[in-house]
Amino acid sequence: MAASGPLFYAVIAFVIMVFAGMLLIDASPYIGRARRKTRSRYPRYTPRTLVMVPCRGTELALAQNLHSIADQSYKDYDAVIIVDSKDEPAAACAKKLGIRVMVSVHSAPRSSGKVLAILTALSKLRGYDVYAIADSDVKVPRDWLAQLVEPLSDRKIGISTSYPKFIPAGGFWSKVKYVWGFVGEGLMENERTRFGWGGSLAFSKAIVDRKLIRMMEDSPYSVSDDICITRRAKDLGLGVAYVDSIQPEVASNDSLGKFMEWANRQTVLTILGYRRNLYYGLAFYCAEIILLLSGIALSIAISPLFLILLLHLAKSEVKTYARAATSDPTIAAIVVFMPFLYVANLIAASGTDHITWRGRRYAVGQQKGFKQQQA
Repeated sequence: MAASGPLFYAVIAFVIMVFAGMLLIDASPYIGRARRKTRSRYPRYTPRTLVMVPCRGTELALAQNLHSIADQSYKDYDAVIIVDSKDEPAAACAKKLGIRVMVSVHSAPRSSGKVLAILTALSKLRGYDVYAIADSDVKVPRDWLAQLVEPLSDRKIGISTSYPKFIPAGGFWSKVKYVWGFVGEGLMENERTRFGWGGSLAFSKAIVDRKLIRMMEDSPYSVSDDICITRRAKDLGLGVAYVDSIQPEVASNDSLGKFMEWANRQTVLTILGYRRNLYYGLAFYCAEIILLLSGIALSIAISPLFLILLLHLAKSEVKTYARAATSDPTIAAIVVFMPFLYVANLIAASGTDHITWRGRRYAVGQQKGFKQQQA
């Protein structure tokens, strides 16, 4: 099928420019030092460490998750579970495992329940050189804390973090969450986009100063512990280390509604902490959609040679299967529609004025800050 005219050639030129741009992005890990291997050699470092586990509600594998925290190979550490009430299911579970239980008492109207729990522990439990945070829905390997703390031996590093795999324990949307999580891994691998993930995070006591406490109590970022801690580290000129060898596991049984609430909340928090990610994300995923649709349309209408436009999609499929270590054919279909989902998440997140988290609703906005409401 032949086509001609200025508009046709302009469209072809635009698509080729998008294709060339994506090729450059795909090649960026091999150019300069934008990306590097994340596991480095650090000296053995075993400072006194406190592991804080804020808990609210129940998890799919709560007992296993808390046991993984209590059974670390690291010797010089204490663990504490912080709950809103001693009636929380996690409190009874923690007592059976011999983990200390603390009730959250800190008060700050803009802060999330998780941030208030962390502030409670920081204010009452002092004398530690390193503080670590683990979410109650993560199961960590036995050497998690030892490897997570080691990078902090470098005084130029303020935060050490890892990122989870969302293990499907349900139907289709659990698998979507599994693939969705690979975006976070990609952000962690790139030094320019790396951040401290609050589900598996260790930070030096140098971060714990009055400015951090004020940020966690009363700032536009008070809903998110990891945004506050990451921003404070960067304000102090300290780096963020990513330890990819100790990935926690998060069991997931998401439905469509549960997944979308989670994905939109993650996107809202990402945009809140790093506004540029909204524009980068929209540009990147819209480019993926353009290449997908134009590759199919032009290969049918003009020439099969235009299938080359699907090269980026092919790379994404290969990379996803390498990360997933599975042969499940459903993953391939999910990868195809993920750019559409990411764009939907970004658009929804950019226009939202609230998030729902652990049964509580928080008003959000860069200017108005946060206000906790009951859901």
